[in-house]
Amino acid sequence: MKKIFVLASARSGTKFLADVFKYNIKSCISKHESFPDMFGKPIYWYYQGRTEEIRKQFLFKKRKIDRYKRDVYLESNHAFLKSYCDIAMEFFPDMKLIHLIRNPIKVAKSDSNKHFLQDKTHIPLQYYRGTEGTKHFRWALTGLEYIFKAVNINQPTLFQKYVIQWIEIENRAIKFLNIYKKHNDCYTLRVPEDINDHIKLLDMFNFFKLELKRKDIIIRGSRNKSIIPTIITDEDRRQFREIINNIPNSYLEIFQNKPYEDIKWKSLLMKDHS
Repeated sequence: MKKIFVLASARSGTKFLADVFKYNIKSCISKHESFPDMFGKPIYWYYQGRTEEIRKQFLFKKRKIDRYKRDVYLESNHAFLKSYCDIAMEFFPDMKLIHLIRNPIKVAKSDSNKHFLQDKTHIPLQYYRGTEGTKHFRWALTGLEYIFKAVNINQPTLFQKYVIQWIEIENRAIKFLNIYKKHNDCYTLRVPEDINDHIKLLDMFNFFKLELKRKDIIIRGSRNKSIIPTIITDEDRRQFREIINNIPNSYLEIFQNKPYEDIKWKSLLMKDHS
């Protein structure tokens, strides 16, 4: 069985991509956030380097995957790079990958809106406590990762924390591809343009040598829309610039190379020179 995982931030089309596979690929199991979803404590364990704890939980997922009698397994979520990517490679070294890339200011605004809404609606079990006693939002990085300390501003806003998280996730994506030499096994989709393009999707399916259910590709699926619209304000742009201008250059170097070099919003990730 061909196994495909996704390199992505939240709010980047992971649910929609899972549906695209479900509607188009023959003999395919397509999952978004299957149990165990690897959010919450596994993200904290990743930060702490407690790989054995992650491995124990991932084994439940592996046993489920191994029981599927299909040709293709897709798992599309934003937990992969936050918690279990390295452990997944131990068990599935021949995995294929899809890298979803969406404009970071839109990701951060949508993510912070959703976080705010979930706090207001008091969704159960949305927080857990780390060993230091601090509460952590189960779908986000802990905020204790080094990158958050490296940004030279005091008390970043919730929106700014999600900007930092997006930069960290993209750096993890490239590091993962470099360490495991998986660039040739990875297909990049820009969101939303590529994920809504019949020609691009067909090229991706051919790249992975997947068999289609029918001749014509169906572009259909859940957009996982937030109740709060993603509207970018001047204040959002100011806060975004503050992060970019105060983050170490080492975190921005990846955006000078593939797969970012021809993305139209790449200039957002360049420091101001004044």
